[in-house]
Amino acid sequence: MLWALAAAIAAAGLGVETWAQNAGGGDTSQGEVVMTKLVAPVYPPLARQARIQGTVVLHAVISKDGSIEGLTLISGHPMLAPAAIEAVKQWRYKPYLLNGEPVEVDTEVLVNFTLSGG
Repeated sequence: MLWALAAAIAAAGLGVETWAQNAGGGDTSQGEVVMTKLVAPVYPPLARQARIQGTVVLHAVISKDGSIEGLTLISGHPMLAPAAIEAVKQWRYKPYLLNGEPVEVDTEVLVNFTLSGG
């Protein structure tokens, strides 16, 4: 089901990438961090009309229960960033376990806004 949403996001000209590292410093980018809820960002109408495209880079902490905490903007166009932030705040992940215990995970999220056609 999640792959279908990801495909719909790609078809809408939006892309999402994540890179994660647990708070203890161990790399978890090999697939152990599992997204369970992906909310697509809404392309801001004014940005679409102005043909603004780009990537919004966010830093977040995935909490022990899998919710997003501490979301901060690293970079991105000011007209695109609020839509990316609003969507990512709603994402959920399966809690990451280290030695059988849930741990917080630092993650960098890239939300790509692209327009197709001319």
